[in-house]
Amino acid sequence: MKHITRISLLAALFLLGGVGAANAQVKIGTVDMNRVFSEYSKTKDAQAKYAEAEKAANDDLNSRVETLKKSMQEISALNADLEKSDSGKEEKVKDRDAKVAAARVLDREIADFRTAKQKALQDQFLRMRKDIVDDIMKTVNDLVKAKAYDVVFDKSGLSAGAVPVVLYSRDDLDFSSEVIATLNKNVPAKAAK
Repeated sequence: MKHITRISLLAALFLLGGVGAANAQVKIGTVDMNRVFSEYSKTKDAQAKYAEAEKAANDDLNSRVETLKKSMQEISALNADLEKSDSGKEEKVKDRDAKVAAARVLDREIADFRTAKQKALQDQFLRMRKDIVDDIMKTVNDLVKAKAYDVVFDKSGLSAGAVPVVLYSRDDLDFSSEVIATLNKNVPAKAAK
């Protein structure tokens, strides 16, 4: 991964050097993709939908866990009753064993439910994120073409060594605000904030 990043950076530098010699000027831009992503109104909508789905899943899971707790309390009460009295012992043992079996089934169902819901939530998150990134990239590419940029860097990006890819850039090269404004142009002013 580091090797690919270094090769990409070297290729960009050679490209810039070669293009700079061939053309009088190379137009470079930067975008803070983290800022664009977080300030895009669809991101905030997606986060709210995800939080709602996560809360519903947690509420459902908590309800199942409460049912299991009640079942375990009933089993404990039956065990205590079995220790106190010998009358009707056979019937109580059958009742307890049936409740234990049901509790085990419910416990497995809870584990399966938890796994399935986590996967469903993760899939939902990835789909929403992909749609948002696709929108952002389309807008960035449209602005790059309209403004005739030759090279654009994500100034929020990190190399494989966790070092910023863009170590310095002038503020006037950054067109993140324009990307955000374009993405949020059809959103009422209050909703965009």
